[in-house]
Amino acid sequence: MRPSRNDLLIKAFSGVLKARRLALGLTQEDLAGAIELDRPYITLIESGAKQPSLSVVWRLAAGLQITMSELAALVDVQLARLQSPPTASGAAKKVAARRKP
Repeated sequence: MRPSRNDLLIKAFSGVLKARRLALGLTQEDLAGAIELDRPYITLIESGAKQPSLSVVWRLAAGLQITMSELAALVDVQLARLQSPPTASGAAKKVAARRKP
């Protein structure tokens, strides 16, 4: 099977993994040890450079103390955020925030 070419999906997945790991206060080393993977592999997944197999995703979910369906739901929400264009009011708020001293 060829890897996905969906860059937004890869970005959403890797972002969710890193955010969840950090929310749990885990280092990449902690997560890797808990699910018996190498730390550099975790780094590659979180950077979007590697796409894990289904069995590795299962282990990642367990290591992040969530189910596969919860992980998929989090990725789905993040993907929707990445796909939606920024609103005009959101862009205006960002500009205004930059102007504050």
